[in-house]
Order: sequence, then C-alpha cells, then structure tokens
Amino acid sequence: MAIDPEKLFALEFPEIRQTYAWRDSIIYALGTGYGIDPMDERQLRFVDETKLQAAPTMANVLAYPGFWMRDLDTGIDWVKVVHGEQAMRLHRPLPPEGEVVGRTRIVDLVDKGPGKGALVYAERVISDAATGEKLATLLQTVFCRGDGGFGGKSEAPRTPHPVPEREPDLTIDMPTHSQMALIYRLSGDFNPLHADPVAAKKAGYDRPILHGLATYGVVGHGLMAALCDYAPERVQALEGRFSAPVFPGETISIDIWREEPGRAAFRARVAARNAVVFNNGLFEYAA
Repeated sequence: MAIDPEKLFALEFPEIRQTYAWRDSIIYALGTGYGIDPMDERQLRFVDETKLQAAPTMANVLAYPGFWMRDLDTGIDWVKVVHGEQAMRLHRPLPPEGEVVGRTRIVDLVDKGPGKGALVYAERVISDAATGEKLATLLQTVFCRGDGGFGGKSEAPRTPHPVPEREPDLTIDMPTHSQMALIYRLSGDFNPLHADPVAAKKAGYDRPILHGLATYGVVGHGLMAALCDYAPERVQALEGRFSAPVFPGETISIDIWREEPGRAAFRARVAARNAVVFNNGLFEYAA
C-alpha cells in the first residue's frame, strides 16, 4: 500500500495524556549524561530530587504517541523508516513533575521520487494538562525509504542550517557511558536495537547503539552547559539532522559557532571514529 497524502494529513492521532514524577525526570537526566561528574553541582540539580530541575530536552519523551507509523493505518512501509531530523522549541521551562497532554499531527510530506523515499513531518505539541499552557512544540522528520513516488511535492519545507566553514568558536566534549542506552530506554523507547546485542548484529552493528534522541539529549546537555551555564530556563530551541549512530561509551565532541547573541550553529561528532553524528545544528537561547 502506497502513501495516500490526503489520508495522512487527515490521520487522527490519539491524544496522549501522561503523568510523570520526579523519578522520571531523574531517569531521563541520567540517560542523557547528567551526573557523569557527581561532584558537579550544576549537573546534580537534574538528578537530585531535593533541588530538581527538568532537562529541557526531556520534552521529546513526554506524551509520546509511540511507533505510530506501525500502529496506525498510515500506508507507510514502517520497516524502512529512519529518524531524519528533530526540532524542539520550548515555550516555558518544563516542570520536573506534572501531567501533560500531547497532540500530534502530520504537517508536511515530501516525495523524493520512486526508489528515493519520502519525508514525513510530524508535529507534536506538549501542553500542561491542568492549564492548557503550551510547554513545547516538537517536529520530527521521518525518512521513509520505501515510500517515494506517490506524486507529492518534491521540495522540502525546511532547509538544513548551514555549518560555517571556519574553525568553531569552541568545542566541548561530552562523555557517554556504557550503560547509557540501558538507562535511556527506561524513558519509553524499548527498541531492542539499543539493548540486545543479537538484535544489533541483525541490524548490521557490532553492538547496541545509543538511541538517536539520547544523542540529541546529550548534545542539548552540552549546549546548555557551554552557552547557558546550565540554566534550563535559557534554552529556547534546538534542531538538527541525525547522520550516524553513537555507541554507548563514546565521547561526543560538539563544535559550536556563535552566529549572533542567543543563536549558535553546531555539529556533533565522535572524533575517535571521525564520524559526524548530528549535523546542521541550530541552538537558540536567552543570551
């Protein structure tokens, strides 16, 4: 069954209501590298329930609709999908515990042509369940490798943020640890690719890989540390493209270019393998 654009745009996602507690915020933080230095008081604010703050990128795991490409009647060949891009805009700091509502919809489709795949853009708005106030807007771009040629538009609505050709203004190193994927999966993504060595080998990897959104969280952690002095209320937006997997235990180096006050371009790489893992990044923050 091929993609039917009208059907996808009319797709009704179930509204997701989620209650989360301080333990959930701490588990997410541990799964994205907070507390690796247990003597860093700035990191401890995200893993100590007595003075807890929520990591900004935790918005990506709240009120998640699940593997909707498989679970809903989409016509997408879900076996061949790849998470291409992720964008996040925060409207206010996340509370470390509370109840939220997530509403998802398809906002755009791109037909790259027969044999070249398609791009599906899904937007999720996270709101406070009690007040209705928006907390975050997320945009996920899914590359559907088996679904091109349905007759849709070929021009993408978004262009990758350019990475400057000059040397970065600063580079920071963010270590991961060997158990990171096993901890991060407790935030809701139980894909065996990230935990089961047999599943990882079937997918072509020597060992389980880190979740893409865990890499996103580590990168967001590093950017907040470098440009916001660990103040989550200063984080406004983060976007970029996934380009290669990270293996738990590797160090992620983030190259940062200051473009103007409150705005920076970045890319993330694993220097030991000369691999860019997250590219065309844009970070916005209160300067």
